[in-house]
Amino acid sequence: MIRLKLFIAAIFISFISFAQEQEENSLLWEITGNGLQQPSYLFGTIHMICKEDFFMPEPVKQKFAASGKVFLEFDMDDPLMQMKMMKLALLPKGETLKTIFGKDYALLDSFFKTNSSYPLAMFNQFKPMMVMSMITIEMLPCDANESYESSFMSMAKNQGKDIMGLETMEDQMKVFDDIPDSVEAKNIIKMINEFELQKKQFAEMVEVYKQQNIHRLQAEIVNSPDIMGAEEALLTNRNNNWIPVIEKNMKEAGCFFAVGAGHLAGENGVIHLLRKAGYNVKAVKI
Repeated sequence: MIRLKLFIAAIFISFISFAQEQEENSLLWEITGNGLQQPSYLFGTIHMICKEDFFMPEPVKQKFAASGKVFLEFDMDDPLMQMKMMKLALLPKGETLKTIFGKDYALLDSFFKTNSSYPLAMFNQFKPMMVMSMITIEMLPCDANESYESSFMSMAKNQGKDIMGLETMEDQMKVFDDIPDSVEAKNIIKMINEFELQKKQFAEMVEVYKQQNIHRLQAEIVNSPDIMGAEEALLTNRNNNWIPVIEKNMKEAGCFFAVGAGHLAGENGVIHLLRKAGYNVKAVKI
């Protein structure tokens, strides 16, 4: 009976602890404890944002400058990055977007003629992921946009820091390669058919990001078409794969980790996984 009460109490304490996590919100987090000699920092990015919505608070700049190592999702200052990306984004020989989209290709072509300055034919040899990226860019209600990743790369260059990756570009591209082309095509057509709704939801997501509400943001990202029902592959598995890399490097030096904000919150998010591994992860007000 005593064991049963202790078991119930343990479950209750665990539930309360996770509920408290759900109330915490910030884009910047400090990681300490568990034998670390110096703190490391975790920052949540949004991969595309209008210039007028972009913000880089002073505490983020300070923690970045104080860190010995800088990590993005993958090594974006690799001089061969663009060449590698182009090669990995190409469809296998004999395949084209026309063969993948079939009768829906005409709808996709019409969308690009109406909404993009680039003709769809330019991407005919590329994987559907490239098309999805172009459609997402068109959701931005501005001509001038900013990238947190590019900003951190510029800051690293100015400070003589090297950018490293939590995974390789090949790892990241394989995640998309493992999603069937038919599933990607279906979700792209959904994005087109609901384009005005998608633009509205994307704008709402940006506002949620600016409010630093990582829990609501994570929920919205999971339900967005570009996740394609592949939350486990695109978020959960990658989060778990990053933890050993994060741990290893934090033991060697203070690190600054910048990943998509959708990876931070939730039971399978990086914050919770680090806490499970024994680290203190505290929100930093910015």
